[in-house]
Amino acid sequence: MIKISPIHALKDNYIWIIHNQKYAVIIDPGVAFPVIEFIRQQNLELIAILNTHHHHDHTGGNIELSQLFGVKIYGPAKETIPGMTDSLVEGDTIALPELSLNLSVLDTPGHTIGHISYYDPGSNLLFCGDTLFSCGCGRIFEGTPQQMYASLRKIANLPDATRIYCTHEYTLSNIQFAIEVDPTNPLLTEYAAQVKKARANNEPTLPSMIAIEKTINPFLRCDQPAIINAANQHAKEQLTDAISVFSEIRKWKNNY
Repeated sequence: MIKISPIHALKDNYIWIIHNQKYAVIIDPGVAFPVIEFIRQQNLELIAILNTHHHHDHTGGNIELSQLFGVKIYGPAKETIPGMTDSLVEGDTIALPELSLNLSVLDTPGHTIGHISYYDPGSNLLFCGDTLFSCGCGRIFEGTPQQMYASLRKIANLPDATRIYCTHEYTLSNIQFAIEVDPTNPLLTEYAAQVKKARANNEPTLPSMIAIEKTINPFLRCDQPAIINAANQHAKEQLTDAISVFSEIRKWKNNY
């Protein structure tokens, strides 16, 4: 059986470590020290580093970890990743037999131009970096609203049972904005109570699930009347399609 543990790093990053009693894989190591500490405490063998995109808070530990453990570093082919040995595009698969995982690569641009995500269909696990957050989505730094919206739809079309491992603890602030957009959603109110309790106990709010996000995340509900109406009111015009609605609420969130 595998475990997936969050390693807290920097201000609000999670470095995810997939491991069993012997082997480990790291996703988006922004710093090396807490990873090294975890691996040594658990007496694990690091077998790979996976990066979703090039931002330093996701790649800053690559070189030190590679030098220490001598492992491959996987990352998006369209981006420059420190120490990358294997570049990936959608359709590629990373076989990790030591952990009984076969991770499929999904192109999920928008936050950055070459952002990728890793999906294991056998166990319904998704490591999506800064594309989708619980009750939110990443800022659009390099891509376009069209790209980000397409990436979010690609993720939303995965099975409802898919667990979402994103890389920042943003859930509580995302909920505050979502309630502004969608104040009459009872499922969002219920989720907010759960998240507040978790954070009060200093517990992670992740992973989330696709099924949950499709009911509470405004960025996955841009075709729903409540979200359309809120976007129209904020824009002070009638927006005619889901991408325009998405673009408006993303701009709204940027300045929230």
